[in-house]
Amino acid sequence: MGMEEKLVGQYVAYTYFKVDPAWRRLPEAERAAHKQAWVDVLEQHSARFEWLQSYTLTGVRPETDFFLWKITERYQDLIDLGAALNGTPLAGWLSTPYSYLATTKSSQYFEKQSKAKRMGRITPRAADYLVVYPFVKLRPWYALPLQERGMAMREHAQVGSEFYTITNHTTYSFGIDDQEFMTVFECEEPADFMHLMQRLRETEASKYTERDTPIFVGTHCTHRNALDLLDGAATAVVKPAQE
Repeated sequence: MGMEEKLVGQYVAYTYFKVDPAWRRLPEAERAAHKQAWVDVLEQHSARFEWLQSYTLTGVRPETDFFLWKITERYQDLIDLGAALNGTPLAGWLSTPYSYLATTKSSQYFEKQSKAKRMGRITPRAADYLVVYPFVKLRPWYALPLQERGMAMREHAQVGSEFYTITNHTTYSFGIDDQEFMTVFECEEPADFMHLMQRLRETEASKYTERDTPIFVGTHCTHRNALDLLDGAATAVVKPAQE
């Protein structure tokens, strides 16, 4: 492989946060200062990331309020951002019920791929909604011949291609986190993804699923708006132009 073909992967992380209800009883000015310090850290680190965006889960899941989708080529960026956020006043009021780590790589089941596909790189399109869930296959899947697995995955992909408003961003977690894959989809309407999942359950590959929960449907919003939704300071989710 020549230097021009060197494959540079990405680290992809999803970190979920839950605010202590007692935080809402703090004075409004104090809460506002906490939010601003959090946003300042994210803005200071944004240049180091290819993608660093907030998604709200307010009113959807009881155990988590919002999450960060982070993409970078450097693992250390994740550590540095986490440490900086821990230094903010808001961090003292947040717990992290879920956190997932994955990396990109090319798929072994598709021979003809563009260079971008060979690199397995993710380029988010900033859709309104992001569906995220960890995925684990049953071990007998890996005992099947590669050709048989390839046929099953191509059938899987063919069904997915019929839902053109949904973009798949699957990444790999073998050896670096508890799940095998992080299965992630950008979409314009959550109900569309429900229809896709129903269709995929009819495919051959689906019967080798061991776990595909919990499932999170996040709404893309500005960093500040994700925080304003925690205490009702925001009345609507505002999608960011760019952060």
